[in-house]
Amino acid sequence: MNLEALLHDRLAPAFAAVAGTPVDPAVRSSPHADLQSGAALALAGRLHRPPREIAAEVAAAADLTPIAEVTVSGPGFLNLTVADDWIATALDSIAGDPRLGVPPVTDPKRIVIDYSSPNLAKEMHVGHLRSTIIGDSLARLLEWQGHDVHRVNHIGDWGTPFGMLLEHLAEAADGTGHSLAGLTAFYRAARVRFDTDEDFRIRARLRVVALQDGDGPTRELWRRLVAQSEKAFLGVYDRLGVTLGPEHFAGESTYQDELAGIAAELAEKGLLTESDGALCAFPAGFTGRDGAPLPLIVRKADGGFGYAATDLAALRHRVSDLGADELLYVVGSPQRIHFAMVFAVARAAGWLPETVSAEHIGFGSILGADGKMLKTRAGDTVRLSGLLDEADSRATDPALGIAAIKYADLSGDRRGDYVFDWDRMLASTGNTGPYLQFAYARICSIARRAEGVPGPIRITEPAERALALALMGFEPALTAAAGPREPHRIATYLYELASTFSRFYERCRVIDAEPETRSSRLALCALTARTLHTGMFLLGVEALDQI
Repeated sequence: MNLEALLHDRLAPAFAAVAGTPVDPAVRSSPHADLQSGAALALAGRLHRPPREIAAEVAAAADLTPIAEVTVSGPGFLNLTVADDWIATALDSIAGDPRLGVPPVTDPKRIVIDYSSPNLAKEMHVGHLRSTIIGDSLARLLEWQGHDVHRVNHIGDWGTPFGMLLEHLAEAADGTGHSLAGLTAFYRAARVRFDTDEDFRIRARLRVVALQDGDGPTRELWRRLVAQSEKAFLGVYDRLGVTLGPEHFAGESTYQDELAGIAAELAEKGLLTESDGALCAFPAGFTGRDGAPLPLIVRKADGGFGYAATDLAALRHRVSDLGADELLYVVGSPQRIHFAMVFAVARAAGWLPETVSAEHIGFGSILGADGKMLKTRAGDTVRLSGLLDEADSRATDPALGIAAIKYADLSGDRRGDYVFDWDRMLASTGNTGPYLQFAYARICSIARRAEGVPGPIRITEPAERALALALMGFEPALTAAAGPREPHRIATYLYELASTFSRFYERCRVIDAEPETRSSRLALCALTARTLHTGMFLLGVEALDQI
């Protein structure tokens, strides 16, 4: 239930009557009342009247019964105090709703979310963590709201490096001992041979041609590489508890047969220009540091196709074949300009109509204690599986370790960098994943120990009232997170709810309260537990009944 929206709708007619035109009441939370409107101050200049006079007239005209009382304060603020009886009735209604008072969206969209996107023959590393976690949280949230969400894992499974990898693998088939068991070691061994052995380099380049021409034995080697890599990816996803499965894999190879047609159609529409032998698009408004137009390379000078062509083909498929209304690309912030150019070219080509939105969901980096990109002591990229192993070893329960990693990522604005700090992330106090898990488990413990059943809610103490109002903030938090694609707003809400519950439990007896009060407070406990559980699910953090 969105209390701000409800009071907004009640105040809007009164403001319109006073101003003679529609006015946004601008209802917001305030330290001086449950909610507050400062719209009268903004109207003062236009109406040439004192803001307190305007506020008093609005207060007299507003019909807020039985929700709240309104008073004028300061230079012209409207302070709104919600009635205790109304709060209790509203919470009883929320408690009886399987969706906690949050209705599904009235205009569901088909939303395609592109996230995670590791590369074949390489183990997932810490650089894949943020895309995977943020993308999965957004997919959960938007799906829970009622949208038709299509997850897409755009796997890097094609291109020049695969000639090197497949030739190396071909020799394994001949009994030379190369193994796919360790993907990172396999990739490095292939790279060393490619860099130091001219004969191997020639064979690798020929292997690329064989792959592109559909050579049977080469394609079979490629399928082995795909299968082994995808198995490794799924193992990481299972440990992370994300909702990506094999049905969501969509490798770059999916679009290879379309790339020549992509380039031909762009050329026919006058959107490509030859530059140093390459075919490039130059969408308006994009320039380099020297001020020259910035190219989006569709076909390289050697005749091969780059990432831009594949991204354009994937976008066209998602709009025309999947029927997407919205496209979300959860990819690091350094790719912002690339995606903006891809979207611009796709719009110019008619593949991205104005009725379809495309959005790059950028995010910052994970930093070490030195403030630099997180690396191992040897300077290597941190393997994601190794990170999860360390989480298991540091936490008393693996679920706590995974929650610590995921929540640390989601609790801050995704656009910013954050420092990876095990001690802070695993703390059972403060704004951490384990803190939420302990808070939820504590409420479950209360329910197990208490006699009686949750009953009608009554508001008699300030701490009860504070918790009740916090519980009513669930829907606004979800709305605030979904619009700008900011999962940290859910995390912030859950932390504040858990903290408010802690203060409630310190000040209000539950288990040994008199029966009617106990039933009311058990209802508050149960609703808090359900709200925490649902919010944690939307973040992908496991809620534990016992720790």
